[in-house]
Amino acid sequence: MIDRDAIRYGDTTIEYEVRRSRRRTKTIEVKVSREGVRVYAPWAAPDDDLRRFVSDKASWILDQVEKFGEIEDLRFVDGETLPYLGREVPMFFELSDVRSPEVTLDTGRFRVTEPSELDPRYRVDHIGRALLQWYHARAMEALPELVDQWWPFLGRGPKSRVLIGNQKSRWGSCGPDGTLRFNWRVMMLEPRLIDYVVVHELAHLSVRNHSPDFWNLVNKMIPDAKERRRGLREMARGFRL
Repeated sequence: MIDRDAIRYGDTTIEYEVRRSRRRTKTIEVKVSREGVRVYAPWAAPDDDLRRFVSDKASWILDQVEKFGEIEDLRFVDGETLPYLGREVPMFFELSDVRSPEVTLDTGRFRVTEPSELDPRYRVDHIGRALLQWYHARAMEALPELVDQWWPFLGRGPKSRVLIGNQKSRWGSCGPDGTLRFNWRVMMLEPRLIDYVVVHELAHLSVRNHSPDFWNLVNKMIPDAKERRRGLREMARGFRL
């Protein structure tokens, strides 16, 4: 049985498809793909319960919808490129007996191994997700090391935790407790811009606002900080993934 419904979340309307099954007895599940938002529910689950479930998951749902919107113009064919450390890296694809797409950086190109039995309807979704996971993993490797390099100059108090996220409009942030959160897209930038992002957030450990004292500290660490900020704005306009 298939129905459609919608909820309001802030200024956004989340429309979703409800798929009920007599085989499903207890759990409610939500999935997001390029085809939209689907809720899988027991046959007798009340509509109000489903609305509450979607409302509780609304933030996560919108985050997933945004991801699929970002990869909408990528077809994932041989020769398409994605930026990594400031340069455009071509992608090449091969079929193999794997359970899900796998991504490696091989001699200057992304080698994407995809399952030979992958349903073409979901191919872009699955490959896009694998690439996001690859960038996320690279960020988890590189950014804590960069924080360690700059810590003797800008660190304050206990060593900050470093988290990697999918922020909608920020390269990074510094929390009240000193936690540093970086956008995985930072790994698309050239190294000098990555350095700037790390220095910018570490400087907030000393100066929480963007006052002249803050910019003086950033400029002391990176004399061409203004030029690098301009480079960040230019890069942000061109990202697709």
